[in-house]
Amino acid sequence: MRTVMRQPYLTATASCGLTVKRSNRLFIAGLTAIVMAVCMSSCSWIEESPQSLVTDTAMGDSQEACDAWVTGTYSKWIYDMFCWGYFPRMLEFDADYISGPDWLFGTFGAGNFQGESDLTDALWKGCYGLIGRSNNAERHIATMATISDATRNNAIGELRFQRAFAYFLLVRAYGEIPIQPETETFDRNQPRRPVAEVYDYIISLLDSSTRLLYKNTDSGYRAGHVCAGSAAGLLAKVYATMAAAAMPEGTQVIVRTGAPYTTDTGGDKQYAPLTTRTLSKRAVKGYEAMDARQLWQQAADWAESVIDGTFGSHTLLPYDQLWAKANANASEFLFSVGTVSGDATYKTSVHTQYEGYMTATNSDFIQSGGWTGCTRHWYDLFDHDDYRITKGVRHRWRSYTQRESNSGFYYPKDDEYTIMATGRNLNGDWVRNPEGIFADGVNYYYSTDAQCLAFTTKYEDVTDNAIDNADANWPFLRYADVLLIYAEALNELDRPGDAIRYLNEVQRRSNAVTSSMGGSKPLTDKTLRRSAIIEERAKEFACEADRRWDLIRWGIYLDAMNAIGGMDDGGVQKTRTERNLLFPIPQQEINTNRAINENNPGWQ
Repeated sequence: MRTVMRQPYLTATASCGLTVKRSNRLFIAGLTAIVMAVCMSSCSWIEESPQSLVTDTAMGDSQEACDAWVTGTYSKWIYDMFCWGYFPRMLEFDADYISGPDWLFGTFGAGNFQGESDLTDALWKGCYGLIGRSNNAERHIATMATISDATRNNAIGELRFQRAFAYFLLVRAYGEIPIQPETETFDRNQPRRPVAEVYDYIISLLDSSTRLLYKNTDSGYRAGHVCAGSAAGLLAKVYATMAAAAMPEGTQVIVRTGAPYTTDTGGDKQYAPLTTRTLSKRAVKGYEAMDARQLWQQAADWAESVIDGTFGSHTLLPYDQLWAKANANASEFLFSVGTVSGDATYKTSVHTQYEGYMTATNSDFIQSGGWTGCTRHWYDLFDHDDYRITKGVRHRWRSYTQRESNSGFYYPKDDEYTIMATGRNLNGDWVRNPEGIFADGVNYYYSTDAQCLAFTTKYEDVTDNAIDNADANWPFLRYADVLLIYAEALNELDRPGDAIRYLNEVQRRSNAVTSSMGGSKPLTDKTLRRSAIIEERAKEFACEADRRWDLIRWGIYLDAMNAIGGMDDGGVQKTRTERNLLFPIPQQEINTNRAINENNPGWQ
């Protein structure tokens, strides 16, 4: 096991999620309003002018002031990225297994990223705004004289984690990007840095965070913030991203995919069965000179340090507790973003987009939303009794427009659920009266369009499910991710038995058939194990904005997307070309930043 601690921890840890509390609302709101005005008028979006922010003099030198600076930085995730519905769609909608109505996915979902204002505002501008605020907050906190060293160090660790995560989102999406200097004054015209240089900076931020942050087992633990395990877990993910991208061209990954529909003799659309494709990795720009094996070893070491308890206590929740609102700050959630229920300013649309809000609290009828789901090919990846589809997918639901007709939708269209919904099998033969979960006298039917997808139940449990701004947390990083990163790294390091062991931990939690070197799920070679782990990630982190980035880092994005053959289940165009590998740099940044004079390939 790698030794990663170079100095003792100080005292209590912060938690592994974030909820913006009302206590700092006045500070955050004022700070945000000023920052928004600056971002709209500044010469470059990599700038957040220190002169535009609340100063040490105004905030004071105290524990409360320190907390306010940290909370004000966290608030950027919500107000700049999630509040207006930009996130998670900008990270989520460009993937093979995700779908929804074409009006929602729009030009971005169809692969035309140029001029997408949501992409500009949420990802580029949002991340650099957070980076600028974090830099400024760290400078102020570093000079405070009345707080303890432990308080100061932990606060700085939280700020560095947030900067690192923002840069990680940016470098995956855009490739070469500017690094904003940490000093108070600097040249606003910052050039794009090589991908390897950006990762070096991310790693340095996270490495220091693991030593500065509290563990979640310390006596002063406070729910609502990242902890040392969060930083170590993100380090594992960063190294795994680099390692996969650095793997040799031609490395094989097996993906189950294909066109969504066939047409029967009567002209009706029917779901096509999954086909198995062996895809060969393409080179990932910016990662070619990296040492994949060394990076896999680093990924394994950091994942192991989280698993063995070096950075606190983290564990998988039982499936039935995983998505309960009461467990939003449980140790599995290494970093998540959430808000106060019904808050008009610090809100997210996560519950509305994935679940829909009801006509009244606990009503059976969806008033609006519940648009984004997964495809039938994703659903068909699972074993029959896997909780992630038996419990994790919505099998019946009703819109307010179906009240008068006493009707509703069911999913999926297979013998089991069709019989439960209608009493008839797929051939239309009467089998029995509907029983079990569908025995309520409602006329359920199925539709081969975006109305009937594999809609997740991950974000159902909220304080009030009849409001648009419900308090569903968004899970950016979970302990399950660390386990699968460890399995992935161990496989590439030629430790197949250990790789399968950690893959099984995630499978076992969901009542899936576990993998082995033989048996019903034999993983007899490295390619089969690699492919099984990547597929497990697609199942475990569905609707958590992870899939696109797995396809990109493994160099199979283009082939996986184009294997769909055009339109997916919901009618979203999934054909992709080379330019889709990176997002376009916002035109306003190119126009105003004299150090950037060209865009990513294929974008103007």
